[in-house]
Amino acid sequence: MAAPSRRRNGGGGAMSLWAALLLVAVALRPARAVSEPTTVAFDVRPGGVVHSFSQNVGPGDKYTCVFTYASQGGTNEKWQMSLGTSEDQQHFTCTIWRPQGKSYLYFTQFKVEVRGAEIEYGMAYSKAAFERESDVPLKNEEFEVTKTAVSHRPGAFKAELSKLVIVAKATRSEL
Repeated sequence: MAAPSRRRNGGGGAMSLWAALLLVAVALRPARAVSEPTTVAFDVRPGGVVHSFSQNVGPGDKYTCVFTYASQGGTNEKWQMSLGTSEDQQHFTCTIWRPQGKSYLYFTQFKVEVRGAEIEYGMAYSKAAFERESDVPLKNEEFEVTKTAVSHRPGAFKAELSKLVIVAKATRSEL
């Protein structure tokens, strides 16, 4: 299946299916052909201070995913970042989420940047799937997707965030 050309999809459909298929392909690929999917737990800390968390994936750590945020209220929450690459190493996925579903923190800002690739699909969710509940996407006006980042839109973002998903394609290097 060809990679989608749109950068965002407000309600699932073919793009979500494509992203899901890519994630399945990454999970089921031969272990010796590509790097193992990596999932790392980290704390999202409130207090209004800007924090960042990043991970690399791919041969020679070719791709980087950086999550930068500020949040208020409550106490630390356990979140996870998962990264994987396609069999041909030309696509990678970065998923950041709270495994327990909905976050109770009030996010004042967020941004996920990718390095070494350009975003083909990006989506942000106010609620992550948990038990019998489904993902609940943010409204399109609450966030924006560029070639290298998914971020909040100041004044439009309603401060609820529980999951981010990015599928990116390797940037071409000039000779």
